[in-house]
Amino acid sequence: MQGDSLEILESFYIGGTKYIDMETAKPKNIDEYISAFPEEVQVILEQVRGTIKKAAPMAEETISYAMPAFRDSGGILVYFAAYKKHIGFYALPTGNEAFQKELSVYKSGKGSIQFPIDQPMPLDLITRIVGYRVQENLEKATKKKGSKNS
Repeated sequence: MQGDSLEILESFYIGGTKYIDMETAKPKNIDEYISAFPEEVQVILEQVRGTIKKAAPMAEETISYAMPAFRDSGGILVYFAAYKKHIGFYALPTGNEAFQKELSVYKSGKGSIQFPIDQPMPLDLITRIVGYRVQENLEKATKKKGSKNS
């Protein structure tokens, strides 16, 4: 995951214009992260962000590994990031495993998914993955709480 986040920070060029520079790209929040991209990429990032917020309204926005992330009481739910040709979505290995069949049409790794930037974002799939991660973190937090009361 960390290698991916550095890849984006090296540079993001469209039509010869440099949008992200490793020396200056240290976003303090998701708004700052998104504003560093061209308008057409900002629209996509805001769609992904809004979808995550709707699926996990209690989650808190943060920046982790130089990427936008959402966390709840059980920890990080998901990360996302923009790259030259795709939006990286990181549901951690468990999120990918649970949706293996649906994700098979996308390039993916153990905990990462690449949604091509030139295709509509699969917002319904993102919603279901985030819902799965919320439930997973809830169960994790409940187990943790239960073991403290034992």
